[in-house]
Amino acid sequence: MDAPHPTIFIVDDDLSARKGLALLVRSAGWQSETFASAREFLARPAFSGTGCLVLDVCLPGMTGIELRDLLAGDNKSLPIVFLTGHGDLPMGVDAMKKGAVDFLQKPVDDEALLEAIRRALERHATTQARQQEAERIQGRLQQLTPREREVLEYVIGGWLNKQIAAELQIAERTVKIFRGNVMHKMGVNSVAELVRECAIAGIAPRRPPAA
Repeated sequence: MDAPHPTIFIVDDDLSARKGLALLVRSAGWQSETFASAREFLARPAFSGTGCLVLDVCLPGMTGIELRDLLAGDNKSLPIVFLTGHGDLPMGVDAMKKGAVDFLQKPVDDEALLEAIRRALERHATTQARQQEAERIQGRLQQLTPREREVLEYVIGGWLNKQIAAELQIAERTVKIFRGNVMHKMGVNSVAELVRECAIAGIAPRRPPAA
């Protein structure tokens, strides 16, 4: 089971660097795990908690940049703080463009690293909260019947009940019933709330016909 506190994963092939970084991380009140290579890190079981990756660019076998590229396709991947003793400016710019929180030169300043880690943890916590909200909304959407889902798409598109009734060839009273069911199952009290939740879940509205 993953630790309840944030965990900092340190990947560096220098043993003394790993030990020093782990000590610094623990002094700030965080958990730490250390790895001598990207392959070692990848062999770890999937992590579901809040954390970040402190990653040396120059590693044996798979480089830090290659590990970043491998992890990039996973929307649950950890934010990365890169460390390097050999990196140049273009490498740092590329790392930042591809989502790295920071790119720090060795020997790294302790406070600069701790601040980068704090920003990484805040980013990860925010991302996780958004993912959890999206999963919650998807769970509620799955409770809707096909007809309720259809009515939902019309409602968030701004259709009036009478327009929906005409479009679906059902009674307006029936539309009101479906609409009430949608609001109840989605756990919302207003159309504005419904629109917001559907936007998070990626539900496209059906636009009303032009007047």
